[in-house]
Amino acid sequence: MKLSILQKLVTLSALGVVAAVFSSASYAAVDADAALALTKKSDCLKCHAIDKDKKASSFKKIAEKWKGKADAQAKLTDTLTKAPKVKQQDGTEAEHKIIATKDASEIKNVIGWILSQ
Repeated sequence: MKLSILQKLVTLSALGVVAAVFSSASYAAVDADAALALTKKSDCLKCHAIDKDKKASSFKKIAEKWKGKADAQAKLTDTLTKAPKVKQQDGTEAEHKIIATKDASEIKNVIGWILSQ
């Protein structure tokens, strides 16, 4: 069975909508209050802000950088748990602070919150 171009476009559009719904649904389950509380407890807001750069990139800019990348969760988990060297806005490098929890679900929640910005 051959599909017309219009049928193909409608099918692809529908698949795109479904994919968008499911990808945004993963961030909809984020507990924003808990994530914000943990970022405050961990002193994340000393260097980061939600929508403007400080010493480090804003969470919004981080979300834009990692949007749609399959390895975003893993890379951000490493950054929050392994204290790698990171480049700051002024071009200097510093050791990233470790988040103040070992609970994987809390870390995943913070990352989901950052990526939802």
